[in-house]
Amino acid sequence: MPEIILVGVLLLLGMGAYWAMVLFPKQRDYQKRQRFVSEMQAGDEVITYGGVIGRIVEVVPEQGIAFVEIADGVVVRMINAAIMQPYDAEEIAKNARIGLGLASDMDEPTA
Repeated sequence: MPEIILVGVLLLLGMGAYWAMVLFPKQRDYQKRQRFVSEMQAGDEVITYGGVIGRIVEVVPEQGIAFVEIADGVVVRMINAAIMQPYDAEEIAKNARIGLGLASDMDEPTA
């Protein structure tokens, strides 16, 4: 009988650890992304899931679409779900340096 209780407790601990390490972070990221998409407005620079960088020209929340200018005079209509995140050149460059194994900002000497 005590073995059954021990197995039950270990099972509950395992499920709790799974929720804390896998599901909770995904839920937090999903909420952050939903907040970003709902707060998008004209003039914001964004990155799409296809890797295209552009500037939002117009958002039509009723239809769930946005018009994004990807080059001078080239405006595309895309669904809001295709917009991944705001464009931050410094963050993209930092991630690229880390991905290439180059020195990070902390390794660079200060003047």
